[in-house]
Amino acid sequence: MNKKLECCDSNVIHEEIINQVKDKMPKEEILYDLAELFKVFGDSTRIKILWALDASEMCVCDIAALLNMSQSAISHQLRVLKQAKLVKNRKEGKVVYYSLDDDHVRQIFDQGLAHIYEGW
Repeated sequence: MNKKLECCDSNVIHEEIINQVKDKMPKEEILYDLAELFKVFGDSTRIKILWALDASEMCVCDIAALLNMSQSAISHQLRVLKQAKLVKNRKEGKVVYYSLDDDHVRQIFDQGLAHIYEGW
């Protein structure tokens, strides 16, 4: 299955369109941060954790049991998700509960799933 990318038959540069897009394009640093955010979504274990936390607030022990993984492996992935501001935590006694950071995370996740389900 070798699909050829379609290209223009001419070399006309549409400067007006280029300038309109360039004016709207976010700064390089912002696009870099966006790429880094999407890299965090590039791990199936982190996706499973986000799925679980979309369903319910959970502690590390519960997530580890759910995914049949060690608590240290789950803690490592939660640290990555927390640094990316995708999850937050709260402490209740000796137990730390994790949840999605905000509705934006849920929306990103839901939009990604909707896109995948389109192809099924």
